[in-house]
Amino acid sequence: MKILEDVSLAQYTTLGVGGAARWFVETRTEDEIVEAVGFARRRGVPLFVLGDGSNLLVSDAGFVGVVVRVAAADGVRDVREDESVVVTVGAGSGWDDLVLHAVERGYAGIECLAGIPGSVGGTPVQNVGAYGQEVSETIVGVRAFDLESGAFVELEHAACGFAYRRSIFNTTARGRYIVTAVSYGLRVGGAPTLKYADLQRHFAGRLATGETRALREVYDAVREIRARKGMLAGQGGEDARSAGSFFKNPVMRVETVERLAAVAGCGVDEVPRFPGGVEGMVKVPAAWLIEWAGFSKGFAIGRAGLSSKHVLAIVNRGGATAAEIVALRDAVVGEVKARFGITLEQEPVMLGFPPDR
Repeated sequence: MKILEDVSLAQYTTLGVGGAARWFVETRTEDEIVEAVGFARRRGVPLFVLGDGSNLLVSDAGFVGVVVRVAAADGVRDVREDESVVVTVGAGSGWDDLVLHAVERGYAGIECLAGIPGSVGGTPVQNVGAYGQEVSETIVGVRAFDLESGAFVELEHAACGFAYRRSIFNTTARGRYIVTAVSYGLRVGGAPTLKYADLQRHFAGRLATGETRALREVYDAVREIRARKGMLAGQGGEDARSAGSFFKNPVMRVETVERLAAVAGCGVDEVPRFPGGVEGMVKVPAAWLIEWAGFSKGFAIGRAGLSSKHVLAIVNRGGATAAEIVALRDAVVGEVKARFGITLEQEPVMLGFPPDR
C-alpha cells in the first residue's frame, strides 16, 4: 500500500474543485483498509473515505487528514435461489456497471437507477434513489469496517436505518463505518418498475397496449432521460462537472402545497408532488421551488452555475472554486427560503469546511 502526500482532490471529484489531501491512499483489499486506518490513528488525524467523488464538495483549503479511496477489487457474485438472486459486489465497483450487470441477466429491482454516477459503496450511505426506485428496496446487507470496534461487521437491512436519502451511515453513525461490500436482493425475471412520470411518458404508447417493457429497455430509457437533463454518469459537455442533484426534494405536509401554490400564484394542481413515504406527507421537487424562486437554467455566480439542462445541478463551468459553489448554493437556498419558507438541504458531502458551512 502506497501512501501519497499533498494530493489534489479535485481530480477525484466529479465537480472538479477543491484543495489537496495531506495524505492519500488507494486501497483494494480489506487488509489495506485496516492498514490505512492504523496510519491515520498513529498520527492522530481525521480519516475520510472516498469513492468515485460524485457526491462530494471539497474545500479550497483541502483536507488535513488521510483520504482513503476505496478502489474496485473483487468482481460481482450472484447467488440465485428460485425467482430471487442476491448480488454482492465490492464497494469500489462502479454503480452503473452493476445496474447493467443486473438488467442483462434479467434481475429486476435497480433498473431505474441506471446512469447514476458513483460507486457501489456510496449507495447505502445516501440511500440512492431515482425514477421510482431506491436502493433500500433491494439492499439485504452491508459489509463494513467498524472503526469503533476495529472489526468487520455484516449489517442487515433493518440495521441500516434507511429513510429518504438517509441511513445510519450519514446520520446517527456517520464516520463510524467504512463500507466494503453491498448485497442486493433482486427478482429473477421480474417486471421493470414504471411508476415514475418521465418513464410513463417515454413508454406511453406501448403502456396503453399493456405491453411490458424489458429491463434493458428501461435501463436505456433512464440513461436517455438522464442525458437530456445533464445527469448521466460519464456524460461530457459544459454541464459535465457536477455532483448530480445538488439539493434534496423537500418532504412536507400535504396541506403545505396550498401555501406553495398561493405564493407561486398558480393552482394547487400545478404544484408537482409525489408520495412522501409517510401518510399525510408529500415530496415536492426542489427544481420547481428553485425555478419559482427566480433561478433559471444557466444562472451563474462567478465560474459556478446552474446546469443549462436542469436547475437542480450546480456545475463547475471551468476553474470554479469551492467558495463559488458555496456562494451559488447559499443564493439558491436563501431565495427559496425567503419566498416559500422552505430550507433546501444539499445532497453532496462537504469535506474540509468549517462546521458552520
